[in-house]
Amino acid sequence: MSVQAFTPAAGDPKCSKYYDTVIALLTREGRWRWATIAQLELRPGATVVDIGCGTASLAMRMKQHQPLTRVIGVDPDPQVLDIAAAKTRRAGVQIEFVQGMGDRAVELTRPGIADKVVSSLVLHQCPVPMKEAIIANMFALLRPGGELVIADFGLQRDALMRLGFRIVQFADGKRDTQPNADGILPGLIAKAGFVGVAKVSVIRTVSGSISVYRATRPVPANRPSR
Repeated sequence: MSVQAFTPAAGDPKCSKYYDTVIALLTREGRWRWATIAQLELRPGATVVDIGCGTASLAMRMKQHQPLTRVIGVDPDPQVLDIAAAKTRRAGVQIEFVQGMGDRAVELTRPGIADKVVSSLVLHQCPVPMKEAIIANMFALLRPGGELVIADFGLQRDALMRLGFRIVQFADGKRDTQPNADGILPGLIAKAGFVGVAKVSVIRTVSGSISVYRATRPVPANRPSR
């Protein structure tokens, strides 16, 4: 499935260098990123895989919040990974980067590598089959008892948020983004096998509302979590 082209940051490769600025201006970035990190409950020695890490804005915040956490960023776009590597060097933080689509994340790392898996502003850009494939990889990356946190455009509950979300749809297209706006993500997360799926935060922004979801990979019967 990963032979399919990905949607570039900001919707166009020529705009990748402006992505961080656009996100900061349109999405109340600080609020939803820190809400995501709060849900991750990072601990020393834990491994976190960031699917679709982009320019590493979230990965850097995670590492700065808990320096003893191992952070692995996966992204298919070599241009944004170059930006990410330059940012992390300037910030003096160490993040491992892997180039590849999210539906190959297990192949590129290994099953059960992660205590936590996180993704932000990625799934709304993907067709539904790719959303499903990425979430399935997130499940496989996690050890039993590991936790998933996703921050993305979710159900747009009122006319103002639906109007704002048109900015996203103009950049990323309506076909892939509309299922998110219709509230598809919790069902896809549960379908992949996660339990305790919950929307834990909703942040209203100029470009629509961003929802933070949390879920757990269940522990098999008679097998305790670490």
